Amino acid sequence: MPRVDADLKLDFKDVLLRPKRSSLKSRSEVDLTRTFTFRNSKQTYTGIPIIVANMDTVGTFEMAVVMAKHAMFTAIHKHYSLEEWKLFAANHPECLEHVAASSGSGKADLDKLTSILEAIPPIRYICLDVANGYSEHFVEFVKSVRALFPNHTIMAGNVVTGEMVEELILSGADIIKVGIGPGSVCTTRIKTGVGYPQLSAVIECADSAHGLKGHIISDGGCSCPGDVAKAFGLRRAGPWRCRTAGTWSSPSWTSWGGCAPPAPTWELPNSRNSAGEQRSSGSPSSTARSSRSPGPGNWREGQGEKSRKGWCFVVLSPPRCSSGKFSSLCRWQFHSHDGWDLDREGCAINTVPLVQNAIASSFIVPILFIFLIAFLLLFLPL
Repeated sequence: MPRVDADLKLDFKDVLLRPKRSSLKSRSEVDLTRTFTFRNSKQTYTGIPIIVANMDTVGTFEMAVVMAKHAMFTAIHKHYSLEEWKLFAANHPECLEHVAASSGSGKADLDKLTSILEAIPPIRYICLDVANGYSEHFVEFVKSVRALFPNHTIMAGNVVTGEMVEELILSGADIIKVGIGPGSVCTTRIKTGVGYPQLSAVIECADSAHGLKGHIISDGGCSCPGDVAKAFGLRRAGPWRCRTAGTWSSPSWTSWGGCAPPAPTWELPNSRNSAGEQRSSGSPSSTARSSRSPGPGNWREGQGEKSRKGWCFVVLSPPRCSSGKFSSLCRWQFHSHDGWDLDREGCAINTVPLVQNAIASSFIVPILFIFLIAFLLLFLPL
C-alpha cells in the first residue's frame, strides 16, 4: 500500500534566510576557505567548497583552470580522452588538487577511470555519477572502486534519502551527492515522477552523513547566487555543500593560461552560435546522448532539456559572484569572521508567503468543510 508523506518538504525557492545581528563590518572580512578530512580516504582538502558539476559543457578543463584560481573545485566530465587528460595535467599541474575524474558505473567507464588515475597520480578525487544511486549494482560498484583506490576520495550519487546516504558511505564513498531532478536542465521529476524537494533532502541527508562522519554535496537546484547561499547557510547541510551546473557554462575557447587548448574531441553539435551563446543540456538528455552515441538507443528516453546561456560573461564572474554573495550572507547571519562557523551559529529560515499560505490553507479547508456539514445537518430538512 503506498504511503503518502504528509510532512512539509521545501525547495530553495520556498525559503528565505532571516537576517540577524552581526559584528562584521564588511563581507571582505569573511574567510570562505575551509579544511576537510574525509572519512574513508583520510585525505585532507583545503579550499572553498563550491563544485562545478560534471556536465558535458560545464565540467571542462577550461572551467577548472578558472575555478582553481579561486580555490574552488571542478568535477571534470567523463568524456575527455586519456591523451587530453595528460595534456591538461602537463599544462596545468596546479589545478590537479582541485579536480575530480568522473565515471559512470559501466566496465568501460571503470577501465577508462583506472587508466587516467594510473597515468596521472596527482588526481586524488573520483566522482561516480549515475542518475539512480539506489541500485544494488551501484552500491557494489562503489565498493569495487574503493577496493581499487583505497586512498582516493570518492564522491558518489545521486540519492535524496538518509538510508541510502548511510549505505553509500559504509560502502566506501566519502562524499554523497544529494539531489534527484532539481537541476535547471533536468526533467527527471517531470518524466518519471521521481524526486525530492532539494532543501529538505539536503537537511535530512546531512544528518545521516554527519552521524557517520561523512559529507554531502547539494547537487543541483541552484538557479541563482541566492540559492547557493541557502545551500551553504543550512546549519547541518555540509560541509561540502553546493554543486552548480546550469548557473554557469564553460566556453571551449577560453585560453588555458596563455596556451591554446587542444581541439575539443567531445562537444555538443552546434553548442555555440553567432549570438554569443553556449548551449548546454542535461547529461541524460536526447541531445547529449545522441552526440556521445549516435547509434540506436530508442529504448531509453532522454531525461533532460537543452538551454542556451551567454558564454563570455559566465566563466569569468561566477567565482567572484557566488563567493561574494555568500560573504554577504555571512555578514547578515554570523558573528564570526569564519564564514563556515555554522556549528555554533545556524541560519534562521523563513518560509516564503506562498508556503505559509499553503500551510494555512491546509487547516482552513477542513474547518470550512466541517462547518458546511454542520450547516447542512442543522438547517436542511431530513
